[in-house]
Amino acid sequence: MSGKSKTAAIRARLDHPVIDSDGHLGEYLPVLREYLDAAGGKTLLRDFGRAFGTTFLSTEWYNLTPEQRRELRSKRPPFWGVPTKNTLDLATSLFPKLLHERMDEIGLDFAVLYPGLGIGAQLFEDEEVRRGTCRALNNYYADIFCDFPDRMTPVAVIPMHTPQEAIEEMEYAVGRRGLRVVMLPSAVRRPVPEVAKKYPEAARWAFWLDTYGIDSAYDYDPVWAKCRELKVIPTFHGPGEGWGSRVSISNYVYNHIGHFASAGEAVCKSLFLGGVTQRFPDLKFLFLEGGVGWARSLLADLKGHWEKRNIQALANYDPANLDREQFTELYHRYAGKLLRDIPIGMESMHFRGRPEDPATIDDFVHCKIRQKSDIRDLFVPNFYFGCEADDPVTSSAFDAKRNPFKARLNAVFGSDIGHFDVPDMLEVLVEAYEMVEEEMATAEDFRDFVFGNPVKLWTAVNPDFFKGTAVESAVNSYLARQ
Repeated sequence: MSGKSKTAAIRARLDHPVIDSDGHLGEYLPVLREYLDAAGGKTLLRDFGRAFGTTFLSTEWYNLTPEQRRELRSKRPPFWGVPTKNTLDLATSLFPKLLHERMDEIGLDFAVLYPGLGIGAQLFEDEEVRRGTCRALNNYYADIFCDFPDRMTPVAVIPMHTPQEAIEEMEYAVGRRGLRVVMLPSAVRRPVPEVAKKYPEAARWAFWLDTYGIDSAYDYDPVWAKCRELKVIPTFHGPGEGWGSRVSISNYVYNHIGHFASAGEAVCKSLFLGGVTQRFPDLKFLFLEGGVGWARSLLADLKGHWEKRNIQALANYDPANLDREQFTELYHRYAGKLLRDIPIGMESMHFRGRPEDPATIDDFVHCKIRQKSDIRDLFVPNFYFGCEADDPVTSSAFDAKRNPFKARLNAVFGSDIGHFDVPDMLEVLVEAYEMVEEEMATAEDFRDFVFGNPVKLWTAVNPDFFKGTAVESAVNSYLARQ
């Protein structure tokens, strides 16, 4: 049985649409160059290519010898990231008219399409090149997709090095060009100031990750407020390659495995502990292509850490609460001959340290957690997680019996068409539906995955998100039942 007939058979048994919240488009460079030239002239055209050498794509790697790669610890960049043997699928990711024609064949009713080059462009270090490239890309996306709003919508690329540049590009891309979805980088790499000052040539290797919630260089609340004003959901599709353990100089697979999950976990944890969901309870946040396994673990860890390290529980570990008299008595009874001559005191114990400032020890202060259920209420409704069709962990999102707080996590379907993960677009729905066929999830779980959860996400701040689309009637009926 062919992939096409399997897809058709699955579609025939579904009583709901399939919404793809993370397909991928490809930028056709001969046309994109015209937009780059319009945004910044020949200088931007020249610097656009060079700038990729400073991102996770690491194009400079190819200009180094194996010895230089070891000396510089230059990360092996992604390569051969799109299908080429399947020429039809490659063209489908490049040309919106062809994708529009094939949507039913692929098994999709509506698709939110994320960029290829845009994921790297918003990380460019040079502000002028970064902002110019994002502007060119957003104009390109708005123009080439303008004839197909009934079945697909492209995503705006928003730089986040400062709140101001993010706000300005959102006002342009959403307010003026009409794009309905925004993609923010999961983190901004910033130089360690002391290193940059004393050893500027080493600054590129000595960096820290700004994830907008805790310890940020800026107050990003104006960005979240602007998202709410413009009725867009903050979505994150940033890479985790190039930091942490994902810096192999020779093995791309080593760098790639889990990198979207690590980036999603970093920014999600930061937003939560930074109190963003407490201050913006109506705003949803989407973390893409990392699956849901890390989210289950993070929710469990937040719960466990709060139980042991909330402001009241910290009294259990405060050195001031040590009963010295009891400790001295136990010392004399049990220390043994070898320890008899060692002075008794805090300085001999592993928990010694300077007194802590009471104003700095509550790690949950920004999200104002007062009871365990607050963690659930500030996490589960606000966070959504993009899961690919072939991800076997997806079904765990719906496992309320085993999940922390007995919660159903908000997994949303992302086809990833246009990337190497999908050598055949006709297989994505088939792979996604396997969790039902293998009895890892129910048909109702699948409905939530490909329809219910995406509807709740995209209409959370914009009830008209699906107005004029092929799924408008089904969406309205679903929302009326909620």
